[in-house]
Amino acid sequence: LLIMPFTSMAQDIFSKYDGNPDVTYVSVKPKTFQILAKMDLSTDDPDAQEYLEMVKSITSLKTIITGEETISADITSWVTSKSRDLEELMEVKDDGSQVKFYVKEGKDSNHVKELLIYVNGIDKVMNEKVEINGKERKIETVVVSLTGDIDLNEISKLTDKMNIPGGSHLEKNK
Repeated sequence: LLIMPFTSMAQDIFSKYDGNPDVTYVSVKPKTFQILAKMDLSTDDPDAQEYLEMVKSITSLKTIITGEETISADITSWVTSKSRDLEELMEVKDDGSQVKFYVKEGKDSNHVKELLIYVNGIDKVMNEKVEINGKERKIETVVVSLTGDIDLNEISKLTDKMNIPGGSHLEKNK
């Protein structure tokens, strides 16, 4: 009984809420990124080419989104625990919302093995209604995990493409 709390904390938050009706869950498997890496797309747009190269270096993308308070609290607790093994890159607080970017250093100071993005209180700054799969959702908490060989200089472009709040602030911190 004494080790049960540690077991539940160690459980991956994404696995825990996979299939939960109060959570929007997205998991892009490594095979998807392998297929992207093998695709030979020719484009004259340099931004599109840079974005494609950046995406090829990602091995996993997982995200969960919820408006359920108890799940949000559990996510917050998991992020707090997980962040002990990561370096906080930056934090943005705005009108009751909070965005934190955490990284695990990679092969050199310009690359990371993992990027964890945590957004909480987003419901306080969003005015528009959000519809996911035909169902109106309240969004309070979002967590995104990216793993791979991610160029730190490209993170701001990636978060901009993903439309993640606070992503624009990363450009100023490079």
